[in-house]
Amino acid sequence: GTGSNILSALQDLFWLLKSKVEKQLQIISVLQWVLTFLIMGIACTLILMYILCTDCWAIAALYLAWLVFDWNTPKKGGRRSQWVRNWAIWRYFRDYFPIRLVKTHNLLTTRNYIFGYHPHGIMGLGAFCNFSTEATGVGQKFPGIRPYLATLAGNFRMPILRDYLMSGGICPVNRDSIDYILSKNGSGNAIIIVVGGAAESLNCTPGKNSVTLKNRKGFVKLALRHGADLVPVYSFGENEVYKQVIFEEGSWGRWVQKKFQKHIGFAPCIFHGRGLFSSNTWGLLPYSKPITTVVGEPIIIPKIDNPSQKDVDFYHSIYVDSLIKLFDKYKSKFGLPETEVLEVN
Repeated sequence: GTGSNILSALQDLFWLLKSKVEKQLQIISVLQWVLTFLIMGIACTLILMYILCTDCWAIAALYLAWLVFDWNTPKKGGRRSQWVRNWAIWRYFRDYFPIRLVKTHNLLTTRNYIFGYHPHGIMGLGAFCNFSTEATGVGQKFPGIRPYLATLAGNFRMPILRDYLMSGGICPVNRDSIDYILSKNGSGNAIIIVVGGAAESLNCTPGKNSVTLKNRKGFVKLALRHGADLVPVYSFGENEVYKQVIFEEGSWGRWVQKKFQKHIGFAPCIFHGRGLFSSNTWGLLPYSKPITTVVGEPIIIPKIDNPSQKDVDFYHSIYVDSLIKLFDKYKSKFGLPETEVLEVN
């Protein structure tokens, strides 16, 4: 009896220690990604400039020569690495929240797709985990489909960061890159565009389901030009992981944010999550709230070389209706009341 009790106690202690270690690994995995998102590009640029002024300048010079040679690679589908996409760190990243990917329909490998991802949130955590890693099994759920998460083109001008992003299958969200993937990269490609962009991030706050979409029609025009099917995607919980100071329209804070958005491409947000050592303190770590990304039914899009505004408006309205229906169908399954309405701005 005594031996059995000691063994049981040791087993309980083992599982407790294992649980604590896993939790710490989850925190570390999320922290490294947040720091990558916020400072990696600037930090690598400064380090490269510093190395140029040291005895190791030849290393920096060789990398810069490679950068010039490789400059257009992000516009041509990038350089993805299945090894990087399958890193164990992304599974810890997934489990921290946790993040889940829900498939509702099959996708044909003979077609190309543009996924409209909503909402942006502060950092697009669900978009990254689901489509730039294999942590949630996107490759198994959509066999034969190559996902490309589109992000700011400016990120690909940053040394080292550009290579890190490309390894996950991330591409610039510009016409050259999207045209290449949809016209010169065969079929079975899926470009994920966070349609609301920086403007949408300014309004994200816990408890609010709002998307910036009414006047965002460029992705529909691209879909028509290439005959790429549109797929609405809604990520429940994306707005819950950070708290943000919302500036009212007309305030000085909103004016500054819009100026940054117009001239630089992103809007600076004043936000906070939890602390590194305690969920009761403020910090850069997101709160561990569930994020469930639902991939909806594809909308068949015809190929029209020069779509008219009437064509764009018609398929845009179909897309908006499909997104609202997707939200209404799944909202109660993922913690929202039946009365919750998706706000489309």
